[in-house]
Amino acid sequence: MFAGLRERVGIDETRLSQVPATVAEAWQAVTDMERPSNTLAAVNHEYVNLDHPLADGDEVAFFPPVTGG
Repeated sequence: MFAGLRERVGIDETRLSQVPATVAEAWQAVTDMERPSNTLAAVNHEYVNLDHPLADGDEVAFFPPVTGG
């Protein structure tokens, strides 16, 4: 989790004993908090949709959208 999400959820990094089927299920596995609708996800440093399937050893990251000016 990055930036404001890390502070809101209270988790920086964790390992799961079972591999969730999708990125959305990974979010549910690490927090009881509802995922903010604008949260971005990446698997192994590539942006993905929440229905992206996961495999053993994948690194999943959640972060707020990037803005710039």
